[in-house]
Amino acid sequence: MSTAITFSEYGGPEVLRLSQVAVPEPGPGQVRIKVKAASVNPLDLKVRSGLMAGTSPVDFPVIPGLDASGVVDAVGEGAAVAVGEEVLGAAVGGGYAEYALLERPVAKPEGMSWEVAAALVTVGRTAHRVLGQLGAQAGQTLLVHGAAGSVGVIAVQLAVARGITVVGTVGESDIERVTALGATAVRYGDGWVERVNAAVPGGVDLVLDAAGAGVLADSVALTGDPGAVITIADMSARQHGVRFSAGAGDQTTDPLPELVRLAAAGGLTLPIGRTYPLDQAATAHADLEAHRTRGKVVLLP
Repeated sequence: MSTAITFSEYGGPEVLRLSQVAVPEPGPGQVRIKVKAASVNPLDLKVRSGLMAGTSPVDFPVIPGLDASGVVDAVGEGAAVAVGEEVLGAAVGGGYAEYALLERPVAKPEGMSWEVAAALVTVGRTAHRVLGQLGAQAGQTLLVHGAAGSVGVIAVQLAVARGITVVGTVGESDIERVTALGATAVRYGDGWVERVNAAVPGGVDLVLDAAGAGVLADSVALTGDPGAVITIADMSARQHGVRFSAGAGDQTTDPLPELVRLAAAGGLTLPIGRTYPLDQAATAHADLEAHRTRGKVVLLP
């Protein structure tokens, strides 16, 4: 038996419990890791609360967690890594655990922290995916709502590196940090449309909403085309004719190895906001829901 965080009913953070579970066995192509860090993503909170029950029902009990990093402890048939290697990747069956299974594990560079390794997986793939779905090209102007969030931060850096002009809506305390990434940062909230227009008088070609703060109608008006707007956070997307991006999308090649190389070389940064022991997963969820943390939240088993 091993330790994991589980929940057996939908609800608030209090439904998360430290439990004893069977040690998972890797299937073909999978590896089992002794978890060093597990990322907490906003989707974890939505699944736990039942918000996704209509589209993605679960079988209780559930071990949450989309991604993790750790040391390979066992390998399934056909796995391309060996016991003892340090890896990161998408967790199969949950990452909030002492042991987890990974699909498509990627080697962790020696200089990368366990926290960044775990945190990069889902948000990195998401940022890469939505830029592809938008068809963002050099010379265009991209507006990123929630540019200081984990997906927003990576999307900003990837877009700037591609020669795209980026303007991002952020909180007052994040303006300097996002500006340092190469974007023009403007304060979100009332009057954001006017501030964006002043920052980029030539107009906005594309919009990525990573905040879910009720900005879709104005974003469509800015671009003049619902097809130029995509959201990963606003469930009202269909009402505005806007795409809601979720899942793996249509990527034929996994971008994670390249994202890991970029991060290891200093070409991509992902701030870690706060770490928590595994048994404080409920506190981590509560703090994330209450916006008491900035940067990525990570659990340390």
